[in-house]
Amino acid sequence: MPVVQDPWPWYVAGPLIGLLVPALLVFGGKAFGLSANLRHACAALPVPERSKPGFLRYDWRSAGTWNLVFALGIAVGGFVGIRLLSDPTAPLAISASTVAALADLGVTDLAGFVPAQLVSWAALATPVGALMVLGGGFLVGFGARWAGGCTSGHAISGLAALQIPSLVAVVGFFVGGLAVTHLVLPLLLG
Repeated sequence: MPVVQDPWPWYVAGPLIGLLVPALLVFGGKAFGLSANLRHACAALPVPERSKPGFLRYDWRSAGTWNLVFALGIAVGGFVGIRLLSDPTAPLAISASTVAALADLGVTDLAGFVPAQLVSWAALATPVGALMVLGGGFLVGFGARWAGGCTSGHAISGLAALQIPSLVAVVGFFVGGLAVTHLVLPLLLG
C-alpha cells in the first residue's frame, strides 16, 4: 500500500531546488537544465558517425552523460512519487476557478492526470488535437533551442547567475504561456 504524504511546503521545496544550482556548479561545474538531453540521446544512438548530421557529431559521453543520468533520476523519482508515495485513487486537487475556466472551454474530463479531451489518442486524431500536441511540441522544442535552454535552465540556473538573457527568456516564456492560455487555447477549443 502506498505511503500517502502531503507535498512539501514551498518554503522547504523552493530552497532545496535553489541549493541544487550551486551544488551542480561546485561539485561538477554543470548548469541545471534538461533541454539538451534530446540532443545527447540522439547523439548516443548506435548510428555510424558519417550518417549523423553535424549537430550530433560530438563527444556526448563527456558532454551529456551526467545530464542523461539526471533525467533518468527525474523519471525514477516521478515513478516513486506516483507509485509508492501517493494514493492513486485520490482525485487531483484542482482549484475551482481552474475547473470553471476549463469547463468554459468545453474541457470537463478532469479525472486523469491530464484532460483526456486534450491529451489522448482520440484527441490526437483530430486536427485541433494534432495541432495542439504536435505543433505545441515543435514550438516548445524550437523555442528551447532558440532561447539557448529550457524554462528550468533559464529560470533556475540563469536567474540564479543573474544572467540578463535568462531574464528575457523567462519573461518570454511567461508572456507566451499567458498568450496561449488566454488567446490561443480559447480559439482552438471554442
